[in-house]
Amino acid sequence: VALLGATGSIGKSTLSVIRSHSDKLKLYAVSAHSNLSLLERIVSEFNPPYVVVTGNRKPKFKGNYQLLMGVEGLEEVARLEEVDVVLVATLGTVGIFPTVEALKRGKRVALANKEVLVAFGDVVKRMLRDYGGEIVPVDSEHSAVFQLLLERKWEVEKIILTASGGPFRGYSREQLKNVKKEDALRHPTWNMGKKITVDSATLFNKALEVIEASRLFDLEPERIEVVVHPESIVHGIVLLKDGAFIAHLSPPDMRIPIQYSLSYPERWGSPVGVVSLDYFSSLSFEKPDFENFPALELGYRALREGGTMPAVLNAANEVAVNAFLEERISFLAIPEIVKRVMDLHEVGPAFPLKRVMEADYWARQVAEGFIANWKR
Repeated sequence: VALLGATGSIGKSTLSVIRSHSDKLKLYAVSAHSNLSLLERIVSEFNPPYVVVTGNRKPKFKGNYQLLMGVEGLEEVARLEEVDVVLVATLGTVGIFPTVEALKRGKRVALANKEVLVAFGDVVKRMLRDYGGEIVPVDSEHSAVFQLLLERKWEVEKIILTASGGPFRGYSREQLKNVKKEDALRHPTWNMGKKITVDSATLFNKALEVIEASRLFDLEPERIEVVVHPESIVHGIVLLKDGAFIAHLSPPDMRIPIQYSLSYPERWGSPVGVVSLDYFSSLSFEKPDFENFPALELGYRALREGGTMPAVLNAANEVAVNAFLEERISFLAIPEIVKRVMDLHEVGPAFPLKRVMEADYWARQVAEGFIANWKR
């Protein structure tokens, strides 16, 4: 396994899975950006032959490893003949580069980076078509649907992704005007990084997942539905043509989908233990609040318009979330800024890679311009 982004929440959970199945899995390459103290502990425990650092500081700790730097290092380990699975858990658009290199060599990419499919879906699909390889999703929702669709794709009417609703489920617009950074970072169910936690609060996380699901499963926007499910136990639902529903249920622990992305098509012993049925005794579902949480509709809009628009939505949201975390804009300004950037964008084809990167850069610049003049 090449684990790219080892020091984040997905990376830590992946290390737990590798630790539990050391007879089946070997950490062959590992990457980190700036958390070199944690990287040192990982290298000390797992002894990977290759270490990649994408930040500016070089590690000073000792070990029997080859050090690689930057995006080129991520690409190099993705190409290694000894690596069977590349688990991409990096932040941001950098994940596309090792993904492309792995797919060109027919490898499995266990994908935990949303930007890869949201912004570069057309590029990835061409790689899969031209070179083979496979994408196995790590996101709990997409992993659930991936499993539900096995040998069942032609029977499907629609798929349903579940959303926890985040910390502000049921809030009015008036209440949302006053939420602060620390409020948005208090997720009721999952323990995640800051950016994805804010995305969960705005529902941009689910907007990105709708686009991702369309790319993964070749489904039109109208065949992808979102429901709010506060318990975060049902991770995906499929509606079959005969009106029957089938669902994937498990405790909200990322080690479960991570392990499946590595073991597929096999299933190994549970990394979190087995719960009894009474654990699932309370399940509730409700429709999303599109009016007070407009991010979700922006995701559907980006998917319908296609081309470079999903990349623009993703880039503008990333900039806006960062500004919110720096307390430069309010919570409600995040979707408003993204909408304004989207309104200005002239959609173009999302291939080749260079064209998507140009749209991404444009969106970031325009979003920063709006933020600079934003009145809180």
